[in-house]
Amino acid sequence: MILHEPHRCRFFTVLAICISMFLGAISSSVSRGSEPKVARKPNIVFILTDDQRFDALGCAGNPVVKTPNLDGLAARGVRFTNMFCTTSICAISRATFMTGQWERRHGIKGFRKPLSETQFANSFPALLRKNGYRAAFIGKWGLGGKHPKEKYDDFRGFRGQGRYYPKGKSAQPGEHLTHKLGDQAVEFLDGCSKDEPFVLQYYTKAAHCQDGNTWPFQADVRYKDLYADEIIPVPSTATEKYYRRLPVFLQNSEARKRWKIRFSNPQLYQKSVKDYYRLVTGIDDVVGRMVKKLNEKHLFENTVIIFTSDNGFYLGEHGLAGKWFMHEESIRLPLIVFDPRLPVSRQGKTNDELVLNADIAPTIVSLAGVAIPKIMQGKDLSPLFQGKSTDWRDDFLYEHRFKHPTIPMNEGVRGKRWKYVRYTSVDPVYEELFDLKNDPHETENLAKKPEYRNKLTQMRKRWRTLSKSLE
Repeated sequence: MILHEPHRCRFFTVLAICISMFLGAISSSVSRGSEPKVARKPNIVFILTDDQRFDALGCAGNPVVKTPNLDGLAARGVRFTNMFCTTSICAISRATFMTGQWERRHGIKGFRKPLSETQFANSFPALLRKNGYRAAFIGKWGLGGKHPKEKYDDFRGFRGQGRYYPKGKSAQPGEHLTHKLGDQAVEFLDGCSKDEPFVLQYYTKAAHCQDGNTWPFQADVRYKDLYADEIIPVPSTATEKYYRRLPVFLQNSEARKRWKIRFSNPQLYQKSVKDYYRLVTGIDDVVGRMVKKLNEKHLFENTVIIFTSDNGFYLGEHGLAGKWFMHEESIRLPLIVFDPRLPVSRQGKTNDELVLNADIAPTIVSLAGVAIPKIMQGKDLSPLFQGKSTDWRDDFLYEHRFKHPTIPMNEGVRGKRWKYVRYTSVDPVYEELFDLKNDPHETENLAKKPEYRNKLTQMRKRWRTLSKSLE
């Protein structure tokens, strides 16, 4: 919804940071700006939310959503402004986070197939556990097959999407899934100690909608009055004009069907987006509880916290809902890396390099001091948030080859300026070309304009090269 990147957070967010997170939260032995002298392996908390778009954070410039605890982590860490998933759908993206591989290599094409024994052995939780880490998983597993309980020291994952509230019961305080998963995360952290490093995967259901329910974004009732007086700005592309610019097969896609039940009139739009933001604020509150517990256990000063999401999400842009396609709202994610060992000169920085969900696994492995397997295709982010010079990518391959009758398959190349898209479910293949510098909202397809023929040919060639290199 908000596609600009301001240089500073709003005043109330900064104030909330001071009040809710850092007033007495950080142990007195670690002063702001100091670099703790810690020889132990760092603990790692990896927080993966569901369908949280890149701008659904206060520190990303959102003028409505309140996320003081995450803003606080960004104020002492590094926030990446160009984080993307390589496939925008839950199971495939989660497999990429685990393995550091594109779908072309890990082969998880849907919701039923599990990681193989070899794939899991080369995933970041398995590698860390093999090297002395206590491994825990809490929340939405999202992959097929039986749960890998024996591969963790503490596994509390659930199948499918789960439910925000118990089936058949009315919404009551304390029953919300986000709150319950938060209790489990805090309970795990309470059992940790300085004597054994740990890696915690905390995977939320929020802010995913409750599919098939007339109340799609089922926020915790404790937040029912939050944002009540706000008027949510409607995206500039959430109009019939821009919807009609889409190819007919997108106009008739699953994304349009879901738009009708979530955003199709002004009252529904306001209700849905406010509830979506309430779900995000619920996540933020759990992050605050986790930070508090880490401080109580004297673990905060040696715990790296990585926060991101599995996919982006349309909030009515282009007349769509859901994700799946290559628009920025669908594939662009939040990413905060908080490392308490960073010097003050690196705290509160932003980084605009193109970083990916495939980069998380090698980053976590590297932070733990473990060799990165050659089979991983992502890159270690450590030099970027540590401020070291390193060669980096200028573009990446996006792929969405999940087969569905009303979700067209698509793939392409997202570069720093140019975006090339191929819809491969239609014959002939439908191509799009966008100039993100001059058209950041992707409103004008340049693929059929003669003056852009050479650029189209260049991007098509780059797609072929990247596709082959990643198999």
